[in-house]
Amino acid sequence: MPTLDIHNPATGALITRLAALDAAAVAAKAQAARAAQPAWARQPISERLGLVQRFRDAVAANIDSLAATLTAEVGKPISQARNELMGLLPRIDFFLERSESSLRDEHVFDGGGVHEQIGHEPLGVVACISAWNYPWFVGCNVILPALLAGNAVLYKPSEHATLSGHHLTRLLHQSGVPATLLQCLVGGGEVGAALALQDIDALCFTGSHATGLRIASAMAGRLVKLQLELGGKDPSYVRADADPKTAAESLADGAMYNTGQSCCAVERIYVHEAIHDAFVGHFLAAVAALRMGNPMDDASTLGAITRAPQIAVLQAQVADALAKGATLRCGGAAVPGPFDGQGNWFAPTVLTEVDHRMDLMREESFGPIIGIQKVADDATALALMNDSRYGLTASVYSADEAAARALLAQVRAGSVYWNCCDRVSPRLPWSGVGDSGMGLTLSTYGIQTFSRTKAWHLRHG
Repeated sequence: MPTLDIHNPATGALITRLAALDAAAVAAKAQAARAAQPAWARQPISERLGLVQRFRDAVAANIDSLAATLTAEVGKPISQARNELMGLLPRIDFFLERSESSLRDEHVFDGGGVHEQIGHEPLGVVACISAWNYPWFVGCNVILPALLAGNAVLYKPSEHATLSGHHLTRLLHQSGVPATLLQCLVGGGEVGAALALQDIDALCFTGSHATGLRIASAMAGRLVKLQLELGGKDPSYVRADADPKTAAESLADGAMYNTGQSCCAVERIYVHEAIHDAFVGHFLAAVAALRMGNPMDDASTLGAITRAPQIAVLQAQVADALAKGATLRCGGAAVPGPFDGQGNWFAPTVLTEVDHRMDLMREESFGPIIGIQKVADDATALALMNDSRYGLTASVYSADEAAARALLAQVRAGSVYWNCCDRVSPRLPWSGVGDSGMGLTLSTYGIQTFSRTKAWHLRHG
């Protein structure tokens, strides 16, 4: 029987060992989900909404214990783990408020004896291969609207956040969602590979670009809906008319929150030369105020690196940047953790005098590291922001809304921000372009994406 070891990245300690699935078990769960889906789809949506409401109440009642589990297995500061769970509640509220109207039949024409309408039917079985950095957000972005639309769900949480995935599934089951309808698949990459081979109607993956490509290749030749939320190299531009202190404090948080382990974390910053030095000074002060420490301590604002191999990626980006002329302003290396030096820890890192010859400004970092590049004008900043194969988010800081809007309209990204960054709203679609993926979640479009439209032509008489 295969097993999955769960380690605490902050200490290196083994938390638990779980039984994992083999290919035969994945197939059996997929068959059970397929069999359970028609009865679920026949239920009135009001009943499905009631079950999701009970799930929301259960999450709200257990935030502290759920946050403790999340922090233990991914290493994020406990305050940020609670923030994720607290932030999930209004996201669930949005699904509860808008799912019925989003999935209702649309009557679009009635005349000449003919009535036309658009129906929204379930896809069938939705596979969700989720991420570890925000397991509650990412998982629920797919699972909840998929269930509300009448689908069965095969949910593979990341092997680095499996305990949180267990809790998510358990609370939905306790809320009344049938256990055969929502299946939690425990294991590593081999379980995800086995899931992709099953009789499914959609596959939603959130993770790295490299893994997304492998999944897309595995699904080639099959007419299965595929959604890929992949990486980002999210740029920000600070114009000459921006307040350097306000922008620096906002962007330092955007770069370092969750220890930089967010697909929408700020990963490269361009600052107009007129305020560059002032901005860098304020940015370094904001980073210096961050506290790296025991993730279970409410005072800690920087946690552990969840995946140990990522430390080598960060070290290589620093070395490459320095070799090509960058200046290291702070950090730049792995550091001993607060638990007798154990665990995966990397100092918050800021480099200046960077340019696009450097991997730091072109390849996803996914850690507490940022490059700040001086630019002479808006046109140069815009060209650099678009000089990327990724296109997830982008931001502009400026006192001039019209100028910011004009720049953001030309940026190749799924989400754009004026005077803010690293923000997700359930009311707006979450999507990327280029190597940041395809498809979307959230908004009413992210509810309808888990349905199949049917065109009705009805002639009277």
